[in-house]
Amino acid sequence: MIKLTMIARVTDGLPLAEGLDDGRDQKDSDFYKQQAKLLFKNLSRGHNEASRMSIETGPNFFHYIIEGRVCYLTMCDRSYPRKLIFQYLEDLKNEFERVNGDQIETAARPYAFIKFDTFIQKTKKLYQDTHTQRNLAKLNDELYEVHQIMTRNVQEVLGVGQKLDQVSEMSSRLTSETRIYADKAKDLNRQALIRKWAPVAIVIGVVLLLFWVKSKIW
Repeated sequence: MIKLTMIARVTDGLPLAEGLDDGRDQKDSDFYKQQAKLLFKNLSRGHNEASRMSIETGPNFFHYIIEGRVCYLTMCDRSYPRKLIFQYLEDLKNEFERVNGDQIETAARPYAFIKFDTFIQKTKKLYQDTHTQRNLAKLNDELYEVHQIMTRNVQEVLGVGQKLDQVSEMSSRLTSETRIYADKAKDLNRQALIRKWAPVAIVIGVVLLLFWVKSKIW
């Protein structure tokens, strides 16, 4: 199961986009998001040079790819196939570069590409069930191999001075950021629904008005 997806700029660790969760297990969610942010900071300092890596964290694994100075990171449970999760990240990378490629370097605020959450959610649904015909075909694709991707432990990657007890202390600060991000995403979704259905409502209203006027005249 895919539990978390985040995209960040490698040069400074700035979060660019995030796949919103459903609000369950909020405490654990904040803890792992903070871990992800610490990983981004480490990458921005050049501590890890691998362009693809799997990182063990408790019962889960972080997986990431780096391309074009952008890190695409996701977290899933340890039973999820690595071959499939890296293809999920490749799909995100290709679309993110296509839509936002020329704006990545100039982004100045966190989550500047909040609208990308829509694509993350849509793509995540395609990959959640590993037994669909589509995903089984991807697992059997011999041209896509992940055997050479390094696997490390999160404490090893974060290093001395960034132990997990510090992550717990920092997670409360992240909670407020997450809520702000979620509120903005909800507003965007609400605006999209209004834009989609407003013309339909107007047409129906006009038709009803014409029927009412016609009935009064007759």
